[in-house]
Amino acid sequence: MKRIFTLLLYFLVLQGVSAQTVEDAWIFFNDKPQSASYLANPLTMLSQRALDRRARYQISLDIKDVPVDATYLSQVAQATGITVMAKSKWLNAVHVQGFEADIRNLSTLSFVDHIEFANKNIPSITSPVVDEYPSISTRTSYDYGSGTNQINMLHGEYLHQNNFTGQGVLIGIIDAGFTSLDTDAFFSDLFTENRIIDKYNFPDDNIDVYQRSMHGTGVLSTMGSQDEGNLVGTAPDASFALYISEDVNQEMPIEETYWAEAAERADSTGVDVINTSLGYMTFDRADYNYSMSDLDGQTSFISRAANIAVSRGINVVVSAGNSGNSSWPKIGFPADADAVITVGAVDASGQVAGFSSHGPTADSRVKPDVMAQGAGASVFWQGSVQYLNGTSFSSPITAGLVACLVQANPNANPQQIKQSILQTADRYSNPDDDYGYGIPDFSQNTLLSIGHNSFDNLIIYPNPTQQYLHFKTSKKTSYKIVDTSGKLVKQGYTDGSIGLRGLSGGIYFLQINQQTYKFIKNE
Repeated sequence: MKRIFTLLLYFLVLQGVSAQTVEDAWIFFNDKPQSASYLANPLTMLSQRALDRRARYQISLDIKDVPVDATYLSQVAQATGITVMAKSKWLNAVHVQGFEADIRNLSTLSFVDHIEFANKNIPSITSPVVDEYPSISTRTSYDYGSGTNQINMLHGEYLHQNNFTGQGVLIGIIDAGFTSLDTDAFFSDLFTENRIIDKYNFPDDNIDVYQRSMHGTGVLSTMGSQDEGNLVGTAPDASFALYISEDVNQEMPIEETYWAEAAERADSTGVDVINTSLGYMTFDRADYNYSMSDLDGQTSFISRAANIAVSRGINVVVSAGNSGNSSWPKIGFPADADAVITVGAVDASGQVAGFSSHGPTADSRVKPDVMAQGAGASVFWQGSVQYLNGTSFSSPITAGLVACLVQANPNANPQQIKQSILQTADRYSNPDDDYGYGIPDFSQNTLLSIGHNSFDNLIIYPNPTQQYLHFKTSKKTSYKIVDTSGKLVKQGYTDGSIGLRGLSGGIYFLQINQQTYKFIKNE
Protein backbone atom coordinates (compact mmCIF):
# COMPACT_ATOMS: atom_id res chain seq x y z
CA MET A 1 0.00 0.00 0.00
CA LYS A 2 2.81 2.39 0.89
CA ARG A 3 4.52 1.69 -2.48
CA ILE A 4 1.27 2.29 -4.37
CA PHE A 5 0.76 5.59 -2.54
CA THR A 6 4.34 6.66 -3.29
CA LEU A 7 3.93 5.86 -6.98
CA LEU A 8 0.62 7.71 -7.08
CA LEU A 9 2.20 10.76 -5.45
CA TYR A 10 5.08 10.61 -7.96
CA PHE A 11 2.60 10.41 -10.83
CA LEU A 12 0.68 13.44 -9.55
CA VAL A 13 3.89 15.42 -9.17
CA LEU A 14 4.81 14.58 -12.76
CA GLN A 15 1.32 15.60 -13.86
CA GLY A 16 1.72 18.94 -12.12
CA VAL A 17 5.06 19.58 -13.79
CA SER A 18 3.84 18.62 -17.24
CA ALA A 19 0.79 20.83 -16.86
CA GLN A 20 2.95 23.92 -16.62
CA THR A 21 3.15 25.99 -19.80
CA VAL A 22 5.98 28.19 -20.94
CA GLU A 23 4.73 31.76 -21.15
CA ASP A 24 5.94 34.89 -22.97
CA ALA A 25 6.14 38.14 -21.05
CA TRP A 26 7.69 41.59 -21.12
CA ILE A 27 9.65 42.74 -18.09
CA PHE A 28 9.68 46.54 -17.85
CA PHE A 29 12.47 48.24 -15.93
CA ASN A 30 12.00 51.38 -13.84
CA ASP A 31 15.16 53.27 -14.81
CA LYS A 32 18.41 53.38 -16.78
CA PRO A 33 21.17 54.09 -14.27
CA GLN A 34 23.81 54.83 -16.94
CA SER A 35 21.67 57.35 -18.82
CA ALA A 36 23.72 60.44 -17.92
CA SER A 37 26.88 58.92 -19.37
CA TYR A 38 25.19 57.85 -22.59
CA LEU A 39 23.41 61.17 -23.11
CA ALA A 40 26.70 63.00 -22.62
CA ASN A 41 28.29 60.79 -25.32
CA PRO A 42 25.56 60.32 -27.93
CA LEU A 43 27.79 58.56 -30.46
CA THR A 44 27.93 55.61 -28.06
CA MET A 45 24.25 54.92 -28.81
CA LEU A 46 23.43 56.56 -32.18
CA SER A 47 25.28 57.10 -35.43
CA GLN A 48 26.16 60.58 -36.64
CA ARG A 49 23.52 60.23 -39.32
CA ALA A 50 20.85 59.53 -36.71
CA LEU A 51 22.02 62.50 -34.64
CA ASP A 52 21.85 64.72 -37.71
CA ARG A 53 18.28 63.61 -38.37
CA ARG A 54 17.34 64.50 -34.80
CA ALA A 55 18.98 67.91 -35.15
CA ARG A 56 17.20 68.51 -38.44
CA TYR A 57 13.82 67.97 -36.79
CA GLN A 58 14.88 69.58 -33.49
CA ILE A 59 14.20 66.33 -31.60
CA SER A 60 16.19 66.14 -28.40
CA LEU A 61 17.87 63.00 -27.18
CA ASP A 62 16.18 61.49 -24.16
CA ILE A 63 16.20 58.43 -21.97
CA LYS A 64 14.44 56.29 -24.62
CA ASP A 65 17.65 56.46 -26.69
CA VAL A 66 19.73 54.96 -23.88
CA PRO A 67 20.31 51.17 -24.08
CA VAL A 68 18.72 48.80 -21.60
CA ASP A 69 20.99 48.47 -18.59
CA ALA A 70 23.36 45.52 -19.02
CA THR A 71 23.38 44.60 -15.32
CA TYR A 72 19.58 44.42 -15.30
CA LEU A 73 19.64 42.15 -18.33
CA SER A 74 22.25 39.95 -16.70
CA GLN A 75 20.27 39.52 -13.49
CA VAL A 76 17.09 38.65 -15.37
CA ALA A 77 18.97 36.16 -17.56
CA GLN A 78 20.43 34.46 -14.48
CA ALA A 79 17.04 34.05 -12.79
CA THR A 80 15.74 30.51 -12.38
CA GLY A 81 13.77 29.18 -15.34
CA ILE A 82 14.05 32.40 -17.39
CA THR A 83 15.17 32.68 -21.02
CA VAL A 84 15.82 36.17 -22.38
CA MET A 85 14.60 36.37 -25.98
CA ALA A 86 14.97 40.02 -26.99
CA LYS A 87 14.94 43.55 -25.61
CA SER A 88 13.75 47.09 -26.40
CA LYS A 89 15.53 50.23 -25.24
CA TRP A 90 12.61 52.42 -26.31
CA LEU A 91 10.21 50.61 -23.98
CA ASN A 92 12.98 49.75 -21.47
CA ALA A 93 11.82 46.16 -21.50
CA VAL A 94 13.11 42.66 -22.02
CA HIS A 95 11.10 39.81 -23.59
CA VAL A 96 11.39 36.58 -21.61
CA GLN A 97 10.02 33.06 -21.70
CA GLY A 98 9.46 30.82 -18.68
CA PHE A 99 6.84 29.35 -16.40
CA GLU A 100 4.40 31.86 -14.96
CA ALA A 101 5.67 31.40 -11.41
CA ASP A 102 9.29 31.98 -12.46
CA ILE A 103 8.34 35.09 -14.41
CA ARG A 104 6.35 36.42 -11.47
CA ASN A 105 9.39 35.95 -9.24
CA LEU A 106 11.14 38.64 -11.29
CA SER A 107 8.82 41.23 -9.75
CA THR A 108 10.90 40.98 -6.57
CA LEU A 109 13.88 42.55 -8.36
CA SER A 110 14.17 46.18 -7.27
CA PHE A 111 14.63 47.51 -10.79
CA VAL A 112 11.53 45.80 -12.26
CA ASP A 113 8.69 48.26 -12.74
CA HIS A 114 5.98 45.91 -13.98
CA ILE A 115 5.39 42.72 -15.95
CA GLU A 116 3.02 42.20 -18.88
CA PHE A 117 2.13 38.66 -19.97
CA ALA A 118 1.41 37.95 -23.63
CA ASN A 119 -1.20 35.46 -22.42
CA LYS A 120 -4.36 37.54 -22.16
CA ASN A 121 -5.67 35.22 -19.43
CA ILE A 122 -2.84 36.21 -17.08
CA PRO A 123 -3.16 39.71 -15.64
CA SER A 124 -0.19 42.04 -15.54
CA ILE A 125 1.48 42.30 -12.16
CA THR A 126 1.08 46.07 -12.27
CA SER A 127 -0.75 48.41 -14.64
CA PRO A 128 1.24 49.11 -17.81
CA VAL A 129 2.74 52.52 -18.34
CA VAL A 130 1.54 54.10 -21.60
CA ASP A 131 4.18 56.02 -23.51
CA GLU A 132 3.31 59.49 -24.75
CA TYR A 133 4.01 60.48 -28.35
CA PRO A 134 3.46 63.61 -30.44
CA SER A 135 -0.38 63.16 -31.29
CA ILE A 136 16.86 72.36 -59.47
CA SER A 137 14.95 71.09 -61.58
CA THR A 138 16.44 68.46 -63.83
CA ARG A 139 13.57 66.37 -65.11
CA THR A 140 13.80 62.62 -64.67
CA SER A 141 11.39 60.57 -66.78
CA TYR A 142 11.00 56.79 -66.50
CA ASP A 143 9.30 54.09 -68.48
CA TYR A 144 7.61 52.50 -65.47
CA GLY A 145 6.47 49.43 -67.39
CA SER A 146 3.89 47.41 -65.51
CA GLY A 147 4.27 49.75 -62.52
CA THR A 148 2.87 52.76 -64.41
CA ASN A 149 -0.62 52.69 -62.91
CA GLN A 150 0.45 52.28 -59.28
CA ILE A 151 2.81 55.29 -59.61
CA ASN A 152 0.47 57.50 -61.62
CA MET A 153 -2.45 56.84 -59.28
CA LEU A 154 -0.53 58.73 -56.58
CA HIS A 155 1.04 61.17 -59.08
CA GLY A 156 4.44 59.95 -57.98
CA GLU A 157 5.83 60.59 -61.46
CA TYR A 158 5.65 64.32 -60.65
CA LEU A 159 8.20 63.85 -57.85
CA HIS A 160 10.52 61.90 -60.13
CA GLN A 161 10.21 64.47 -62.93
CA ASN A 162 11.43 67.08 -60.45
CA ASN A 163 14.43 64.92 -59.51
CA PHE A 164 13.03 63.63 -56.23
CA THR A 165 13.72 59.91 -56.56
CA GLY A 166 14.72 59.05 -52.99
CA GLN A 167 18.39 59.80 -53.59
CA GLY A 168 20.27 60.13 -50.32
CA VAL A 169 17.30 58.85 -48.30
CA LEU A 170 17.63 55.66 -46.23
CA ILE A 171 14.58 53.35 -46.10
CA GLY A 172 14.41 50.58 -43.51
CA ILE A 173 12.35 47.51 -44.40
CA ILE A 174 11.27 45.37 -41.44
CA ASP A 175 9.93 42.15 -42.91
CA ALA A 176 10.03 38.35 -43.09
CA GLY A 177 13.02 37.81 -45.39
CA PHE A 178 14.76 38.85 -48.59
CA THR A 179 15.31 35.61 -50.50
CA SER A 180 17.17 35.98 -53.85
CA LEU A 181 17.69 39.72 -53.42
CA ASP A 182 21.46 39.22 -53.43
CA THR A 183 21.56 36.81 -56.38
CA ASP A 184 18.94 37.96 -58.90
CA ALA A 185 20.26 40.31 -61.59
CA PHE A 186 17.04 42.32 -61.29
CA PHE A 187 18.47 43.94 -58.12
CA SER A 188 22.09 44.28 -59.25
CA ASP A 189 21.95 48.10 -59.16
CA LEU A 190 21.43 47.99 -55.39
CA PHE A 191 24.77 46.26 -54.96
CA THR A 192 26.85 47.93 -57.66
CA GLU A 193 25.76 51.30 -56.26
CA ASN A 194 26.28 50.19 -52.62
CA ARG A 195 22.70 51.05 -51.67
CA ILE A 196 22.27 48.25 -49.10
CA ILE A 197 23.55 50.10 -46.05
CA ASP A 198 22.70 47.79 -43.13
CA LYS A 199 21.08 44.42 -42.52
CA TYR A 200 20.21 42.13 -39.61
CA ASN A 201 18.21 38.96 -39.01
CA PHE A 202 16.80 39.16 -35.48
CA PRO A 203 15.14 35.70 -35.19
CA ASP A 204 18.45 34.03 -36.18
CA ASP A 205 20.66 36.67 -34.52
CA ASN A 206 22.94 37.11 -37.53
CA ILE A 207 23.35 39.28 -40.63
CA ASP A 208 22.04 36.73 -43.14
CA VAL A 209 18.85 38.40 -44.39
CA TYR A 210 18.79 36.79 -47.83
CA GLN A 211 16.72 33.84 -46.64
CA ARG A 212 13.49 32.78 -44.89
CA SER A 213 10.98 34.49 -47.20
CA MET A 214 10.54 36.20 -50.58
CA HIS A 215 8.12 38.67 -49.02
CA GLY A 216 10.62 41.42 -48.21
CA THR A 217 12.16 41.08 -51.66
CA GLY A 218 8.79 41.76 -53.25
CA VAL A 219 8.19 44.69 -50.91
CA LEU A 220 11.54 46.26 -51.80
CA SER A 221 10.89 45.84 -55.52
CA THR A 222 7.92 48.24 -55.38
CA MET A 223 10.27 50.95 -54.09
CA GLY A 224 13.82 50.27 -55.29
CA SER A 225 13.44 48.71 -58.76
CA GLN A 226 15.18 50.39 -61.71
CA ASP A 227 14.25 48.09 -64.61
CA GLU A 228 12.80 50.54 -67.14
CA GLY A 229 10.04 49.16 -69.33
CA ASN A 230 9.48 46.40 -66.79
CA LEU A 231 9.20 47.85 -63.27
CA VAL A 232 10.52 51.08 -61.76
CA GLY A 233 9.84 51.62 -58.06
CA THR A 234 8.56 54.68 -56.26
CA ALA A 235 12.00 55.49 -54.77
CA PRO A 236 14.39 54.12 -57.42
CA ASP A 237 17.48 55.93 -56.10
CA ALA A 238 16.94 55.36 -52.35
CA SER A 239 19.25 53.31 -50.13
CA PHE A 240 17.98 50.51 -47.92
CA ALA A 241 18.48 48.85 -44.54
CA LEU A 242 17.10 45.30 -44.40
CA TYR A 243 15.79 43.76 -41.18
CA ILE A 244 14.05 40.45 -40.50
CA SER A 245 11.72 40.46 -37.49
CA GLU A 246 9.07 37.99 -38.65
CA ASP A 247 9.56 34.30 -37.86
CA VAL A 248 7.73 32.54 -40.68
CA ASN A 249 7.74 29.27 -38.73
CA GLN A 250 5.50 30.57 -35.96
CA GLU A 251 3.22 33.41 -34.93
CA MET A 252 4.20 34.47 -31.43
CA PRO A 253 4.61 37.71 -29.43
CA ILE A 254 8.41 37.47 -29.62
CA GLU A 255 8.05 38.79 -33.17
CA GLU A 256 6.69 42.05 -31.77
CA THR A 257 9.84 42.46 -29.73
CA TYR A 258 12.06 41.55 -32.66
CA TRP A 259 10.25 44.33 -34.55
CA ALA A 260 11.06 46.80 -31.78
CA GLU A 261 14.72 45.72 -31.87
CA ALA A 262 14.78 46.19 -35.63
CA ALA A 263 13.22 49.66 -35.37
CA GLU A 264 15.75 50.62 -32.72
CA ARG A 265 18.61 49.46 -34.95
CA ALA A 266 17.07 51.42 -37.82
CA ASP A 267 17.01 54.50 -35.60
CA SER A 268 20.66 54.04 -34.62
CA THR A 269 21.66 53.53 -38.26
CA GLY A 270 19.96 56.77 -39.28
CA VAL A 271 17.00 55.45 -41.26
CA ASP A 272 14.59 58.13 -42.51
CA VAL A 273 11.61 55.94 -43.45
CA ILE A 274 10.50 52.51 -42.20
CA ASN A 275 8.13 50.31 -44.17
CA THR A 276 6.62 47.32 -42.44
CA SER A 277 4.20 45.07 -44.29
CA LEU A 278 3.55 42.98 -41.20
CA GLY A 279 0.65 42.81 -38.78
CA TYR A 280 -0.34 40.85 -35.71
CA MET A 281 -3.74 39.94 -34.28
CA THR A 282 -3.83 36.27 -33.35
CA PHE A 283 -1.08 33.87 -32.37
CA ASP A 284 -0.36 30.15 -32.27
CA ARG A 285 -1.62 30.24 -28.69
CA ALA A 286 -5.16 31.54 -28.38
CA ASP A 287 -4.52 32.99 -24.93
CA TYR A 288 -1.98 35.36 -26.54
CA ASN A 289 -4.52 36.73 -29.00
CA TYR A 290 -5.42 40.39 -29.12
CA SER A 291 -9.00 41.53 -29.23
CA MET A 292 -10.39 44.31 -31.42
CA SER A 293 -10.88 46.40 -28.29
CA ASP A 294 -7.07 46.52 -28.06
CA LEU A 295 -6.89 48.53 -31.30
CA ASP A 296 -6.30 51.79 -29.46
CA GLY A 297 -2.76 52.45 -30.69
CA GLN A 298 -1.19 52.01 -27.28
CA THR A 299 -1.99 48.51 -26.00
CA SER A 300 0.11 46.21 -28.18
CA PHE A 301 3.86 46.16 -27.65
CA ILE A 302 4.56 46.65 -31.35
CA SER A 303 2.24 49.65 -31.68
CA ARG A 304 3.88 51.36 -28.74
CA ALA A 305 7.28 50.79 -30.37
CA ALA A 306 6.02 52.14 -33.70
CA ASN A 307 4.81 55.35 -32.09
CA ILE A 308 8.18 55.83 -30.40
CA ALA A 309 9.92 55.31 -33.76
CA VAL A 310 7.96 58.24 -35.18
CA SER A 311 8.81 60.35 -32.12
CA ARG A 312 12.50 59.72 -32.95
CA GLY A 313 12.02 61.40 -36.35
CA ILE A 314 11.38 58.31 -38.49
CA ASN A 315 8.48 58.19 -40.96
CA VAL A 316 6.79 54.81 -40.33
CA VAL A 317 4.52 53.40 -43.05
CA VAL A 318 2.46 50.28 -42.24
CA SER A 319 0.19 48.01 -44.28
CA ALA A 320 -3.40 48.02 -43.03
CA GLY A 321 -3.78 44.24 -43.34
CA ASN A 322 -5.49 41.74 -45.62
CA SER A 323 -8.28 40.55 -43.33
CA GLY A 324 -11.16 42.69 -44.65
CA ASN A 325 -13.23 39.64 -45.57
CA SER A 326 -12.36 37.60 -42.48
CA SER A 327 -13.72 37.21 -38.97
CA TRP A 328 -11.25 39.98 -38.02
CA PRO A 329 -12.16 42.61 -40.66
CA LYS A 330 -10.27 45.45 -39.03
CA ILE A 331 -6.67 46.61 -39.20
CA GLY A 332 -4.04 44.85 -37.12
CA PHE A 333 -1.08 45.91 -35.02
CA PRO A 334 0.90 48.18 -35.47
CA ALA A 335 -1.48 49.62 -38.09
CA ASP A 336 -3.55 51.05 -35.21
CA ALA A 337 -0.68 53.25 -34.01
CA ASP A 338 -1.74 56.89 -34.28
CA ALA A 339 1.59 58.29 -35.47
CA VAL A 340 2.21 55.87 -38.35
CA ILE A 341 0.87 56.17 -41.90
CA THR A 342 -1.44 53.17 -42.36
CA VAL A 343 -2.10 52.22 -45.97
CA GLY A 344 -5.02 50.20 -47.32
CA ALA A 345 -5.41 48.72 -50.81
CA VAL A 346 -7.42 49.70 -53.88
CA ASP A 347 -7.53 48.14 -57.34
CA ALA A 348 -6.30 49.72 -60.56
CA SER A 349 -9.46 51.82 -60.85
CA GLY A 350 -9.25 53.14 -57.30
CA GLN A 351 -11.95 50.93 -55.77
CA VAL A 352 -11.29 49.45 -52.34
CA ALA A 353 -10.01 45.86 -52.47
CA GLY A 354 -12.25 43.38 -50.68
CA PHE A 355 -9.34 41.99 -48.66
CA SER A 356 -8.19 45.41 -47.41
CA SER A 357 -8.67 45.74 -43.66
CA HIS A 358 -11.05 48.36 -42.35
CA GLY A 359 -11.19 50.90 -39.54
CA PRO A 360 -11.84 52.63 -37.33
CA THR A 361 -9.65 52.02 -34.29
CA ALA A 362 -11.14 51.03 -30.96
CA ASP A 363 -10.93 54.67 -29.87
CA SER A 364 -12.70 55.83 -33.07
CA ARG A 365 -9.73 57.26 -34.96
CA VAL A 366 -9.72 57.15 -38.77
CA LYS A 367 -7.78 54.19 -40.11
CA PRO A 368 -6.50 53.35 -42.64
CA ASP A 369 -4.96 56.76 -43.26
CA VAL A 370 -4.62 56.55 -47.05
CA MET A 371 -4.96 54.09 -49.94
CA ALA A 372 -2.71 52.93 -52.78
CA GLN A 373 -2.84 50.15 -55.35
CA GLY A 374 -2.59 46.77 -53.67
CA ALA A 375 -4.90 44.71 -55.88
CA GLY A 376 -3.01 43.77 -59.02
CA ALA A 377 0.13 45.58 -57.86
CA SER A 378 3.24 45.12 -59.99
CA VAL A 379 5.83 43.26 -57.89
CA PHE A 380 9.04 41.32 -58.56
CA TRP A 381 8.34 37.81 -57.32
CA GLN A 382 10.24 34.54 -57.78
CA GLY A 383 12.26 35.58 -60.79
CA SER A 384 9.85 37.83 -62.69
CA VAL A 385 7.54 40.82 -62.39
CA GLN A 386 4.03 39.67 -61.52
CA TYR A 387 0.69 41.17 -60.51
CA LEU A 388 -0.01 40.37 -56.85
CA ASN A 389 -2.53 41.35 -54.20
CA GLY A 390 -1.97 42.71 -50.71
CA THR A 391 -1.61 45.78 -48.56
CA SER A 392 1.91 44.39 -48.24
CA PHE A 393 2.52 46.23 -51.53
CA SER A 394 0.29 49.30 -51.24
CA SER A 395 2.29 50.24 -48.13
CA PRO A 396 5.80 50.28 -49.70
CA ILE A 397 4.47 51.91 -52.89
CA THR A 398 3.45 54.77 -50.59
CA ALA A 399 6.59 54.56 -48.43
CA GLY A 400 8.80 55.10 -51.48
CA LEU A 401 7.04 58.37 -52.25
CA VAL A 402 7.34 59.38 -48.59
CA ALA A 403 11.10 58.94 -49.06
CA CYS A 404 10.94 61.25 -52.10
CA LEU A 405 9.22 63.86 -49.91
CA VAL A 406 11.99 63.51 -47.32
CA GLN A 407 14.51 64.19 -50.09
CA ALA A 408 12.48 67.18 -51.32
CA ASN A 409 12.15 68.71 -47.87
CA PRO A 410 14.56 67.09 -45.39
CA ASN A 411 13.59 69.48 -42.58
CA ALA A 412 9.94 68.41 -42.55
CA ASN A 413 9.33 66.12 -39.57
CA PRO A 414 7.19 62.95 -39.75
CA GLN A 415 4.10 64.67 -38.34
CA GLN A 416 4.32 67.38 -41.01
CA ILE A 417 4.89 64.83 -43.76
CA LYS A 418 1.92 62.71 -42.69
CA GLN A 419 -0.41 65.71 -42.47
CA SER A 420 0.74 67.02 -45.86
CA ILE A 421 -0.10 63.64 -47.42
CA LEU A 422 -3.53 63.42 -45.80
CA GLN A 423 -4.46 66.89 -46.98
CA THR A 424 -4.05 65.90 -50.64
CA ALA A 425 -6.14 62.71 -50.35
CA ASP A 426 -9.39 62.63 -52.32
CA ARG A 427 -11.61 61.95 -49.27
CA TYR A 428 -9.84 64.30 -46.88
CA SER A 429 -13.03 66.23 -46.11
CA ASN A 430 -15.13 63.10 -45.67
CA PRO A 431 -13.05 60.10 -44.52
CA ASP A 432 -14.62 56.70 -43.90
CA ASP A 433 -13.78 53.30 -42.44
CA ASP A 434 -12.89 51.69 -45.80
CA TYR A 435 -10.80 54.33 -47.59
CA GLY A 436 -9.64 56.44 -44.66
CA TYR A 437 -8.77 59.83 -46.14
CA GLY A 438 -8.51 58.29 -49.59
CA ILE A 439 -5.91 58.26 -52.37
CA PRO A 440 -3.26 60.99 -51.96
CA ASP A 441 -1.96 63.21 -54.77
CA PHE A 442 1.76 63.72 -54.22
CA SER A 443 1.97 66.34 -56.96
CA GLN A 444 -0.15 68.65 -54.78
CA ASN A 445 1.90 68.18 -51.62
CA THR A 446 2.53 71.52 -49.91
CA LEU A 447 6.06 70.51 -48.84
CA LEU A 448 7.16 70.68 -52.49
CA SER A 449 6.52 74.42 -52.62
CA ILE A 450 9.33 75.21 -50.17
CA GLY A 451 12.35 76.26 -52.22
CA HIS A 452 16.03 75.55 -51.78
CA ASN A 453 17.52 78.98 -51.02
CA SER A 454 21.13 79.72 -50.14
CA PHE A 455 22.37 76.82 -47.97
CA ASP A 456 18.90 75.96 -46.60
CA ASN A 457 18.01 72.46 -47.84
CA LEU A 458 21.09 72.48 -50.07
CA ILE A 459 20.98 69.87 -52.83
CA ILE A 460 24.24 67.96 -53.25
CA TYR A 461 24.76 65.70 -56.25
CA PRO A 462 25.42 63.09 -57.44
CA ASN A 463 24.48 61.06 -54.37
CA PRO A 464 25.71 58.31 -54.12
CA THR A 465 28.93 59.54 -55.73
CA GLN A 466 32.36 58.18 -56.57
CA GLN A 467 34.78 61.06 -57.18
CA TYR A 468 33.14 64.47 -56.65
CA LEU A 469 30.34 66.25 -54.79
CA HIS A 470 28.68 69.26 -56.42
CA PHE A 471 26.20 71.89 -55.27
CA LYS A 472 25.10 75.35 -56.36
CA THR A 473 26.52 78.32 -54.50
CA SER A 474 27.28 81.94 -55.31
CA LYS A 475 30.28 82.28 -53.01
CA LYS A 476 33.31 80.37 -51.79
CA THR A 477 32.78 78.81 -48.39
CA SER A 478 34.47 76.49 -45.91
CA TYR A 479 33.38 72.90 -45.40
CA LYS A 480 34.12 69.79 -43.35
CA ILE A 481 33.44 66.13 -44.03
CA VAL A 482 33.07 63.68 -41.12
CA ASP A 483 32.46 59.93 -41.04
CA THR A 484 29.76 58.09 -39.10
CA SER A 485 31.86 58.12 -35.93
CA GLY A 486 32.15 61.91 -36.08
CA LYS A 487 35.81 61.81 -37.13
CA LEU A 488 36.95 64.68 -39.40
CA VAL A 489 38.23 63.19 -42.66
CA LYS A 490 38.45 66.23 -44.96
CA GLN A 491 38.11 70.02 -44.78
CA GLY A 492 38.83 73.07 -46.89
CA TYR A 493 37.17 75.72 -49.06
CA THR A 494 34.90 75.16 -52.06
CA ASP A 495 33.02 77.11 -54.70
CA GLY A 496 30.59 74.25 -55.37
CA SER A 497 32.73 71.17 -56.08
CA ILE A 498 34.58 68.87 -53.65
CA GLY A 499 36.95 66.09 -54.70
CA LEU A 500 36.66 62.86 -52.71
CA ARG A 501 39.89 61.12 -53.67
CA GLY A 502 41.30 59.13 -50.76
CA LEU A 503 37.94 58.53 -49.04
CA SER A 504 36.95 54.89 -48.77
CA GLY A 505 33.41 53.80 -49.58
CA GLY A 506 30.73 54.45 -46.97
CA ILE A 507 28.42 57.04 -45.41
CA TYR A 508 29.74 60.58 -44.79
CA PHE A 509 28.38 63.95 -43.70
CA LEU A 510 29.15 67.28 -45.35
CA GLN A 511 29.05 70.15 -42.85
CA ILE A 512 28.67 73.56 -44.46
CA ASN A 513 27.33 76.86 -43.11
CA GLN A 514 26.11 75.17 -39.90
CA GLN A 515 24.08 72.63 -41.89
CA THR A 516 24.78 68.89 -42.30
CA TYR A 517 24.07 66.81 -45.40
CA LYS A 518 24.51 63.07 -45.68
CA PHE A 519 26.03 61.45 -48.78
CA ILE A 520 27.22 58.00 -49.81
CA LYS A 521 30.69 57.50 -51.29
CA ASN A 522 31.03 54.49 -53.58
CA GLU A 523 34.28 52.55 -53.83
